[in-house]
Amino acid sequence: MWELIRANKRNSIVLLVIMAVCLLLLGFIIGLAFFGRDGGFFGLIIATAVWLILMLVSFSSGDAILLAASKAKPVTHDVHPQLFNVVEEMKIAAALPAMPKIYIINDPAPNAFATGRSPKKASVAVTAGLLGRLNRDELQGVIAHEISHILHRDILFVTLAGIMLGSIVLLSQVFLRGMFYSSMTGSRRRYSAGSKGGGQAQLIMLIIAIVAAILAPIMAHLLYFALSRRREYLADAGAARLTRYPEGLASALEKIANDKSPQLAAVNKVTAPMYIVNPFKKESQMKLSDLTSTHPPISERIKILRNMSGGASFRDYSDSFTNVTKTQTVIPPAALTKEAIALRQASAEAKKKQRAEKQLRQVGDIMRKVNGFLFLTCVCGLKLKVPPNYKGKTIKCPRCKRILNLPQKNI
Repeated sequence: MWELIRANKRNSIVLLVIMAVCLLLLGFIIGLAFFGRDGGFFGLIIATAVWLILMLVSFSSGDAILLAASKAKPVTHDVHPQLFNVVEEMKIAAALPAMPKIYIINDPAPNAFATGRSPKKASVAVTAGLLGRLNRDELQGVIAHEISHILHRDILFVTLAGIMLGSIVLLSQVFLRGMFYSSMTGSRRRYSAGSKGGGQAQLIMLIIAIVAAILAPIMAHLLYFALSRRREYLADAGAARLTRYPEGLASALEKIANDKSPQLAAVNKVTAPMYIVNPFKKESQMKLSDLTSTHPPISERIKILRNMSGGASFRDYSDSFTNVTKTQTVIPPAALTKEAIALRQASAEAKKKQRAEKQLRQVGDIMRKVNGFLFLTCVCGLKLKVPPNYKGKTIKCPRCKRILNLPQKNI
């Protein structure tokens, strides 16, 4: 496990250095195009300033911003005991130093993500749609996948790489929009009185800057997405190892892929790589590898997990990966130890078939409780769900007409 974390850290450093070079080079070229021969240094300063500002904002409140943008609500053991217990089990299995905070997103599309700067300050968020469709083993597989992201330090990588990528895109967009709206009239006037050679040099620099502003974000995106796809494979391997039941995650991915719910509402291109499944694509669009995709083909991920018949170790996942994809393994050689992790059977609770309608209704009640609804059970057996904005001190049961007193509202 530690070998995998160290390899991840080395790969992250290499990626961040390459993206930093792209950012500084873009700033230098734009500076030359805007301000002439001595503008390169000024462009470097601007690029660095943009990166530092985004870094400070992200590290001070990045996870809070993401959770707020996703409209995630915190939950406790009392609200959803099964979810809390599963997260706690995987936290213990992964030997995390602290219990991740747990959130639910009130959205019918099944998905999940993890966020936070470090294993000590991490959070896991799942959608109501996910809770309403998965059994316990499947939910455990999804949570183990997200816990693996935390354990492998992927959250920090996504944060740093996302900031670098955002800086490159922002710098590029500002330059191109400035070109569009001002048509560089200031530069033309500045060089019209100068030498013919100076004007030609500036024109060449301007063309180079435009090309760089277009290509730099594309290259940074492709690099970022390639590493993001690799980390999804590694998190799948980690989930199989933590649960000792690869079929749980495979079945969960299959259900998510076949789900017909509308696209996840509170999501954008920045947050998409953090989810267990690309929220912008359905299963039919993910059968073939795509350079612009944040995630590997979901059908391929399922095949790899279901091909792990010999065990649940990293080596077993590596063997299955090479057998299914016919390519070199994504598991670092140092992590391919000879540890033997036997597969377990499906849990008795997961074998119990529960009607989907009942499961979704239970999740609906959970979301009402999270959002401040008060639950009362009348003596006639009817359960009343009182909204948080109800101002009365009593309420009438619609079935037996009994008047019920409302206790203090809390969760």
